[in-house]
Amino acid sequence: MKEHKKISKGQVAFYNNPKIRAIIYQIIALLAIALFTYYVLHNMFINIEKRGINTGFDFLGSEAGFGILSTLISYTESDSYGRVFVIGILNTLLVSGIGIFFATIIGLLVGVGRLSKNFMISKLSLIYVETFRNIPILLQILFWYNVVLAALPGPRQSMSYMDAFFLNNRGLYIPRPILESGFISVFIAIIIAIAGIFYLAKWAKKRHDDTGEDFPVFWTSLAILIAGPTLVYFLSGSPLTLEYAELKGFNFVGGWSLTPELLALAFALSIYPATYIAEAVRAGIEAVPKGQKEAASALGLKEYVILKKVVLPQALRVIIPPVINQYLNLMKNSSLATAIGYPELVTLFAGTALNQVGQAIEIILMTMAVYLVISITISILMNILNAKMQIKER
Repeated sequence: MKEHKKISKGQVAFYNNPKIRAIIYQIIALLAIALFTYYVLHNMFINIEKRGINTGFDFLGSEAGFGILSTLISYTESDSYGRVFVIGILNTLLVSGIGIFFATIIGLLVGVGRLSKNFMISKLSLIYVETFRNIPILLQILFWYNVVLAALPGPRQSMSYMDAFFLNNRGLYIPRPILESGFISVFIAIIIAIAGIFYLAKWAKKRHDDTGEDFPVFWTSLAILIAGPTLVYFLSGSPLTLEYAELKGFNFVGGWSLTPELLALAFALSIYPATYIAEAVRAGIEAVPKGQKEAASALGLKEYVILKKVVLPQALRVIIPPVINQYLNLMKNSSLATAIGYPELVTLFAGTALNQVGQAIEIILMTMAVYLVISITISILMNILNAKMQIKER
């Protein structure tokens, strides 16, 4: 038999070394991307110069000259495009936050309902999922706006509740809280209460790990959150009043007005993503071994205790990753508000402002950057939560 000589690492040619070869390929790929980017940008700037298109961000300081129906901060037509940009971001965050909040609650309830032993609850949950999941979200937005909300009575025939809440075809009117100077003490009390609840939860967990005894964290936390700030509120002289909407002429004035555009978008962004969240919840619960549920049941635990203490803590590690995608999709789908004229970022800035100013490159890049930053922020926060929910070996 022929003896093969062993080749030492020093005798191997660098281009045959897998690690060096991988680095070379990555450098080549980066150079190709950089050259392509340079080529595209170079041609773009040449064409911009030839056509005499204005560039830069000076337009952000110019007067906008148009009104906005729904704003979270004060605005007049004499304000700048920069303020329009901020209002668009705030409205996008508002409708996205409302959608995420209600979609999470609805999705959790429907997902648990899908696995209910009650025939009616199970089938109604199934019908909900299969109905709203298979209708495009844009059609759902138009349905709520043009069919449901448009069919409501006018302001003079408004549906009212306790003479404080009014619903009509111009929106939902609710009391507006007016904060007075002494409310800062109530705000500080709320922060202290939240910090106390946080430490209470940590103490209760340590107590449970050491002794196995449960502590009513939820009800105690609720009592702390309500009792503490309420006591400070009355001691501070009730530094909060409510401004109620009143019918004057043909419309309501005062209070807070939730426009039909906001309501339609909030309904659609809550109901549609909730179907996918419900399926993620159902899949996560079914991923927990049945033996653990049966063991907990054999110990005499009630159904809701098994769900809370045994099933959901383990199911969350399966539920959270797909829910992250639904949160991101929900936030990006808020741009569909342009179909009904709700003044979010795309409608205001990439729509009205772009048509008036004409600087498409800057406006589109700024709009894309906002969605990118919001998406990455949501992803980071949810991934941190997901990491904490993972099962750790002791």
